[in-house]
Amino acid sequence: MAFAPDRPAPSLDPSPAAAGAIRRNLTLLVQLRWIAVAGQVTTIAVVEWGLRVRLPLRDLAVVLAVFVAGNIVSLVRLRRPEPVTNRELFFTLSFDAMILTALLYLSGGATNPFTSLYLLQVILGAVLLDAWSSWSMVGVASLCMLGLSWRHRPLGLPSDGPGLFDLYLRGAFIGLTLDAVLLAIFISRISANLRRRDERLAALRQRAAEEDHIVRMGLLASGAAHELGTPLATLDVILGDWRRMKKLNQDPEIVAEIEEMQSEVARCKAIVTGVLVSAGEARPEAAGVSTLKRYLADLFEDWRARRAPQHAVYEDGLAADPRIVADSAFKQALNNLLDNAFEASPEGLWMRARLDDDLLTVSIQDAGPGFTPETLAEVGKPYNSTKGRLGGGLGLFLVVNVVRKLGGRLDVRNRRGGGAEAVVQLPLSALTIEAAP
Repeated sequence: MAFAPDRPAPSLDPSPAAAGAIRRNLTLLVQLRWIAVAGQVTTIAVVEWGLRVRLPLRDLAVVLAVFVAGNIVSLVRLRRPEPVTNRELFFTLSFDAMILTALLYLSGGATNPFTSLYLLQVILGAVLLDAWSSWSMVGVASLCMLGLSWRHRPLGLPSDGPGLFDLYLRGAFIGLTLDAVLLAIFISRISANLRRRDERLAALRQRAAEEDHIVRMGLLASGAAHELGTPLATLDVILGDWRRMKKLNQDPEIVAEIEEMQSEVARCKAIVTGVLVSAGEARPEAAGVSTLKRYLADLFEDWRARRAPQHAVYEDGLAADPRIVADSAFKQALNNLLDNAFEASPEGLWMRARLDDDLLTVSIQDAGPGFTPETLAEVGKPYNSTKGRLGGGLGLFLVVNVVRKLGGRLDVRNRRGGGAEAVVQLPLSALTIEAAP
């Protein structure tokens, strides 16, 4: 008995998801072939010594050795990174059909009830191969069966044992059961692999849709920034002129109000810059060189000075202080998480950072009501918000995409003692720079 791989034809779907399914099924093939060798040896032993039917043991051993060699070749093929082609899959199934034909030729030919295993080869070919390959597999199985009907080595039955018809009925029952079991195993494994592939493709399509959404948001943010840039610049100039007017400078209250307005205009400019950064259109001068400790500490202090929370603590658990690129997009992502925590828990929040080898972990905790199950199930999707604001729910969506672009991940969960926690894990290599020679 020879087995064939339950893998989708790569020529129909050359995507990474299909390649992963092919590799998993090729691994399954190698495992099942070793089981097949053990089963064939057991069957030969039962027929030879249990039923006292004389078999050409030496010739059967040679065929099994070829089968083992073919499985070793498949194992070596599994270690190579190249994708498996439809042609290669067709030749693999044909090789299994030839092995089955050789075993049947030495054990009764067409009178052997295990000829029903050809049906397994044809069904697998119809499921896994392209159209021309499937019909070619039908031709291979038909020619093999025709050849066994024309020529084979007859069985040496004992004179005092069961007759050929009784042996055929027993073998037919075993063969039918074996076909049913193997088909159930193969089809279920194929279906599982196809489901995993479809899930991955759906995730890739969802990611592409999200990235397209970010592009559209970037275009909208760019247009808004251009529209807001001119009035903000005009206000900045007017306020500067007022600040230099002697009549206005003589009134301390007016001077204080002008300075406050200048501060608010500067804040509006910073907000516009933040929108551009979140939309993927960060200004080139926004990134600079810093160290990891200073970068995170300054980020937290700037945020605390801007939002003025009642209680906010930053715990520096970094074991090293490498030089990094002060990435503005990552800074905006952490600011979004801090803003969310502050809105949920104005009375207190905590930010903690640690470094494990090349993995940077930043966790932000609050003492608020936590996330609802619906929000946790839809984390990272746009407009997923419990605040009820028009256009809300983009903060975590942008954070997820910024962190993902940097090669990291965001985990959001509820704390046991109450409140929520957002954990950002990022490879340090996404931020570090090589030391100058």
